[in-house]
Amino acid sequence: MLAIVGGKGGCGKTTTALGLARALSSTGTRPVVVDADCSMPNLHTRADTERRPGIGAVADGVRPERVCHRSRAYPGLDVVPAGSATGAPDETTLRRLGHTGGPVVVDCPAGATKTVAEPLAAADSALVVSTAERASLADATKTARMARALDTPVLGAVVTRVRCPEPPESPELADLRHQCPVLGTVPEVEGPDVLASRAVRGAYGNLAERLDERNI
Repeated sequence: MLAIVGGKGGCGKTTTALGLARALSSTGTRPVVVDADCSMPNLHTRADTERRPGIGAVADGVRPERVCHRSRAYPGLDVVPAGSATGAPDETTLRRLGHTGGPVVVDCPAGATKTVAEPLAAADSALVVSTAERASLADATKTARMARALDTPVLGAVVTRVRCPEPPESPELADLRHQCPVLGTVPEVEGPDVLASRAVRGAYGNLAERLDERNI
């Protein structure tokens, strides 16, 4: 189970969770993307699935496979929405969701708070997401440190909405690299569905390959 984390809201965590899962689906597996951001759930909207049942039903004892919704926007992957859950899902519920059969990608809340600590503690590893903005990079570094404090391996980071091949150098980017390798960048594109861009899909395909090398 891979936790997708980031310090700032809007840094691209949900897009990364979907883009990475979509890339993994091309290998013949059927990934499951879990919306653990229960206070601000939007995964069901982005993936075009029903909102319920979801994590809340699993917490009530429903089997995980019964709350997996096939994405109409991105065929090849399933989504577990937040459903009736309003607070952070507990570690036991998340671990149950980690046994759905295929790769499990968890879209976590932003920041470095208890609501992020629960899915991080349940995950096998983490991927940190940030934009190239210095404030976002600084917050991403805090989140990477929290993951390590919870003994969750940080496989790396991805920098999104990059306007040139490489993000501009900064002390904050150096600090993030000190915590974990930057495995890739995702270009900034226009439009409501950035995953419709061939360049963005290619970037997440490359990221999936890098993560596979690091035993996702």
